[in-house]
Amino acid sequence: MKSKWIWVIFFALWVAVSALPANAKGIGLPSQFWAYGGKLFKGVQDSEFINYDIALRNYLVKRIQKRFRISLDPKNYSGFDLLEIEALLKYKKSDEPIDLFLKMFPKTP
Repeated sequence: MKSKWIWVIFFALWVAVSALPANAKGIGLPSQFWAYGGKLFKGVQDSEFINYDIALRNYLVKRIQKRFRISLDPKNYSGFDLLEIEALLKYKKSDEPIDLFLKMFPKTP
């Protein structure tokens, strides 16, 4: 009797996990990020890290453009700066100018 309920619970969990929106096609991280999953980089000068940062920048610039309608140049900000900019834009008030947030991040040529 108990094994029957274990299988029912297991099946219910499997259905719930498979129905998550992150598993749907086209949602979630692009496949180019999966290549970097779990990798350790030697430093910021590592060629793999540079490729990862470029992919992250391009992805975040597109996401910020789509969500907030703000055009940013991926060459001017690091990937981590773009993550912070996105987080700040998410919680800014509607009457606050965007320039105040962008001034906090130095542009890198």
